Amino acid sequence: MAPKATIHKTQLQIADMDRQYYADHSFTVARHPSETDERMMVRILAFARHADESLAFGRGLSTDDEPDLWVKDLTGAIEHWIQLGQLDEKDIRKACGRARQVTLYTYSGHGASLWWEQNASKLATLSNLSVFDVDVASVQSLAALAAKNMSLNCTIQDGMLWLASPDQSVEVTLSERQRAT
Repeated sequence: MAPKATIHKTQLQIADMDRQYYADHSFTVARHPSETDERMMVRILAFARHADESLAFGRGLSTDDEPDLWVKDLTGAIEHWIQLGQLDEKDIRKACGRARQVTLYTYSGHGASLWWEQNASKLATLSNLSVFDVDVASVQSLAALAAKNMSLNCTIQDGMLWLASPDQSVEVTLSERQRAT
């Protein structure tokens, strides 16, 4: 029998002063058996950074044709495709063709830097693609916040982002590699 996803119930309070977005979100994150706490927490970070009433989690690692997060309009057209990891250039191009805006988060340190060096010139032609790298130390600190029941606060101000549980706070360092035009 295949292992089942681990369920994490999350209460997330967001104060995004840069976008003037203030809201509370309650959701369940199903962590695939092959997914690490680090990746799951980067998904939650991406949710907090792009929070919107229409933002939804995709079906996860087991589904190739859906992103980690997305926003669809009322007609079902994809407004924003948000993906984690070091994707193949072909998959990124496909996502850019399907969505108005695509955001990619890398988070594996030196491996992400090598991936970027190999792909930067090819991806520079995609005007609707933004690429951000989450610092390895931030990712490790975020993983320490992972729990079956999470109560998290996210504060975003002047481009800085903090994610906190009742016990600890993490300042997240993001590097912008490419911004959509």
